[in-house]
Amino acid sequence: MAEKQATLYRMVLDNHECPFGRRAKEMLEAAGYEIDEHILAMREDVDAYKAKEGVSTTPQVFIDGERIGGSDALEAYLAKQEA
Repeated sequence: MAEKQATLYRMVLDNHECPFGRRAKEMLEAAGYEIDEHILAMREDVDAYKAKEGVSTTPQVFIDGERIGGSDALEAYLAKQEA
């Protein structure tokens, strides 16, 4: 079986780590995904990413090139994979 791959964009600022991004990372790890993690380390990085991608929140998860969305969408996606 091929390795499962995911790309994760999440916010980790000096004074704040987004709990939804941490949750998404933990869910991906628990599901056995190899994660290509992109840390958005400054508020300007977060804002630029959201503007470029046309999204209103981080984290954003991609699996096999498909945008899954944030942590709630990832949870639903993973639940369907297990069914």
